[in-house]
Amino acid sequence: MEHDEIRAQFVDSHWAKLVQRVDTAVMPIVDELLSNKGMLGYEAYCNIKSADTNQNKMRELHGVLNSGGNKIKSAFYSGLEKHAALLLRDLSSNSPTTEGHEESLDKYKEWIQREYKYVTEYNSLPGEQVLICERYTQPLIIMRHREKEERTEELRLMGKSFQQLIISENNAEKDRTVLDALFSVDNKGICPDAVILQGNSGKGKSFTAQKIMCDWASGHLDFDCIFHLKCKELNQISEEQSLVEILSINSNLTSDQIFQMLQKSPKRVLVLIDGFDELKFSLSDTSNKSTPKNLCEKAQPEATLRGLLNGCILPKALLLVTTRSTAAKNLIDLLKKPQRFTEILGFSEMEVKEYFQKFYQDEKLFKKAYESVKANEILFTACSIPVICWIICTVIRERLNKGTDIARHLETTTSIYLDFVSILLQHHCQGLNESVPTLLKGLGQLAEKGMLKKQVLFDEKTVKETLSDPGSSLFLTKSLFKKRTRQETMYSFMHLSFQEFFTALYYISLDEKECLSKLKQQSCDVQDKNFPLKIGLPKLDFSVIQFLCGLCNEEVSCLLKETYNVSVPPSVQAHLKELILEISSNRNYELLPVILHCLYELHEKDFVQKAVNPWQKIKMVRKRVSRTDCWALVYCLEFCPHVKSLMLNFAAEELKLLQHVLCRTPNLKLMVQSLADTDVCDMISALGEGKLLGELLLYGDSLSNQSLQQILHALQKQKTVGIVNIPLKNISADTALILTDFLQSTENWEEIRLHTRADCSDTESFCSDFILNNQDGEIRLNVERCCLSPQNAQLLPKINLTYPRSEMSSFDLKSFLQAFHNMNYSSEQSDGFEKQIKALWYPLSSLSSLNVLIIFAPVLTEKWASEILYFIQSCSSLQKLRFDAVWNSRGAVELTGLLMEKGIRLLKEKFPKSQKCTVQLNGFRCSKSTECRTYPTEQIRTVGCNQRVTIMIRGDKYIEEKLK
Repeated sequence: MEHDEIRAQFVDSHWAKLVQRVDTAVMPIVDELLSNKGMLGYEAYCNIKSADTNQNKMRELHGVLNSGGNKIKSAFYSGLEKHAALLLRDLSSNSPTTEGHEESLDKYKEWIQREYKYVTEYNSLPGEQVLICERYTQPLIIMRHREKEERTEELRLMGKSFQQLIISENNAEKDRTVLDALFSVDNKGICPDAVILQGNSGKGKSFTAQKIMCDWASGHLDFDCIFHLKCKELNQISEEQSLVEILSINSNLTSDQIFQMLQKSPKRVLVLIDGFDELKFSLSDTSNKSTPKNLCEKAQPEATLRGLLNGCILPKALLLVTTRSTAAKNLIDLLKKPQRFTEILGFSEMEVKEYFQKFYQDEKLFKKAYESVKANEILFTACSIPVICWIICTVIRERLNKGTDIARHLETTTSIYLDFVSILLQHHCQGLNESVPTLLKGLGQLAEKGMLKKQVLFDEKTVKETLSDPGSSLFLTKSLFKKRTRQETMYSFMHLSFQEFFTALYYISLDEKECLSKLKQQSCDVQDKNFPLKIGLPKLDFSVIQFLCGLCNEEVSCLLKETYNVSVPPSVQAHLKELILEISSNRNYELLPVILHCLYELHEKDFVQKAVNPWQKIKMVRKRVSRTDCWALVYCLEFCPHVKSLMLNFAAEELKLLQHVLCRTPNLKLMVQSLADTDVCDMISALGEGKLLGELLLYGDSLSNQSLQQILHALQKQKTVGIVNIPLKNISADTALILTDFLQSTENWEEIRLHTRADCSDTESFCSDFILNNQDGEIRLNVERCCLSPQNAQLLPKINLTYPRSEMSSFDLKSFLQAFHNMNYSSEQSDGFEKQIKALWYPLSSLSSLNVLIIFAPVLTEKWASEILYFIQSCSSLQKLRFDAVWNSRGAVELTGLLMEKGIRLLKEKFPKSQKCTVQLNGFRCSKSTECRTYPTEQIRTVGCNQRVTIMIRGDKYIEEKLK
């Protein structure tokens, strides 16, 4: 604060005493003001001089001083120093000293710590309070306006996709305090003087303001002083007041103490204006005449607040204003600059987890509650709104206190959303221009219009057609977007799920006939012969149908009747149930999740059994089922033990949730995504024993050999095992031994696939893919080592063999895999080639009934031909040997390789005439020299000497077929 302003404020604050005590000093001071050029006009001087008493002279002077501003007041103060020094000293001594200022500040901080330490929750009884540290979790804050497409995407996304988006949007650093982030320097080097913190009701704006006050009083924020203005309290002021008087309302300080604090701390002051949207008076008058210029000048409260916002008063103080989005635009024009727009997005998954931990203060209870909510995708998305977090935590705590198993009996999504609406209307509703039923009906009409048009953003005209005052709505977010050369104002619900909920709420608010008529109008005939619905599929999103079912729920229905005098008409309930039964009877697996969710929201045991009765098996494999799907499935199957077969595609994190239903179902086909070593025990528990396990397809993180051993041990306990797919870190000697033990002790399996992420550069893994197929008494073994590019082609990238199941115990799998691995780390030109290929033939020769051998290699050379001749003569049981010339690369189609002329000639000339084995060669026949081998695979087709062929040799027969 400048020197003149400090002096002027002293004059203003002590003016009453000055009038009484200046006495004879008044005219000498006035004379000096006249002689000081420009300070006092002659006419004003004459008016002062002609006044009959010194007090009246001072009163005349007061008008001059107020119209002249800080400069003339400062000159008057100088006159006091010269002509009334004792009076000035006496007035100054009655003001707080430096020590008094520090003492007042300390007492102010102590008062804040007492007043702001606790929060009163929505359902608190008189005297009940909770420590703010047990509730407050810092929300995500974005420091910019969002693009229209970005906002649209956020409104539609659910679950993990939603979480990833809001985390990517957040640019307030989480390791800093809220204030540090809000008032930080931007990339242009600008630090704001005023910050708008926007957020919907229940997002945590006021909570954040309270935490800021606590942090400052505890010494965690570098500000000399912070004042908190609650706009709700400003609405109660009717008479003129100065800013220091207004600031004293929400503190334990007097106006004089605040004045002294602001004199001592002019540069590190923050004024926190909380709930700007709740102001009942208008700030639209921007004329300077009505705006006070200093701390002590009295004016109407709206004028004083306007002076603070635009910087006429306390120009160097920082301002933080919290508001709902619907009032943000008005605020932008009032606030001084530079200013910054920020928005509370709410909680990400990390903050939701932190909130639950603080709420329960017990690790076991926290995990039980958090995992239950995380299983419901809709609720977990809604948990980004802090008040929803509180509602859910409160509901679950009540169930825990009653001893209810929340793993099976969490509240329905509809009941949580209804609680949310009730809380906002009861605790965040001020100054509504319309009744609650009218507001809800208008919101419902807007929501329905959006659902039918697949629209989540609404222009101002559309909103005003259904709501008389969009700005007062608690449930709409107002956003500004750039549209060419102008701004565009758009509204939206907090999330698409709230739009769906309000649509359902609107339907049941209609009279019975109109509600039923609307539902039937929104159905369309389906002509598909595989899905002949009598009622027809709804044009509305099925989520609306789910919410309608939820509103039919007995508990929710009672709450609706009690709170809003509304209930779902019986004929509407009957229509919804008929629709569910009709969809269910057609057993369309695409719509199975819809049925499950509707049944979960209804929460009627008898009807669940009736609706699921046509389903002898549950099949949800086309795409990975969400947590919400799993939750609904668990609930419904609790009452439907007749379901004997489950085919599910789900993430490993759902194993605990699904364990009960998986364990009791005799016939399973499972696709488990994102499986890690830590999930294997849960999976084995879920499998149980004695199952007809059609498929167990595991994907995700590579598992250890220990996990492989546990899985194979669990498979031995099943009645039958179909196809098993297991990802491994690597396929090693230990892997081969574990697999050998399993194969020698178990016969009731169909196919085992092991695969790694390894390619040819990984020297630890014997191979990258290993497949054993057990059918018709034969074992078909496929071993492959993939490469990322043809340029790194392996000597033997793949080999297949077929032999009788009875010889499984005599086959040395470990030696075979080791030999396969070693061959791929040598070349035909090396001295060890012959030794290594003999090591490969050795375990194969132990199979007395080896039927088929298929070799995949880039090029058939003379050496390869020689080894083929050797092997067919040493393995009398071999019926077919096929050599496919290919370059094998992972992630690409196998590229055809070369059959060299010398190799073909050797096989043709040396092939035993009495040999009953058939040799088949596939590839590009190279009729020139070995130089063709250097061509990249993609260019082989363009080389003139090459012709793609299939060659068959048996005894003295030689057949060559040219291919295109």
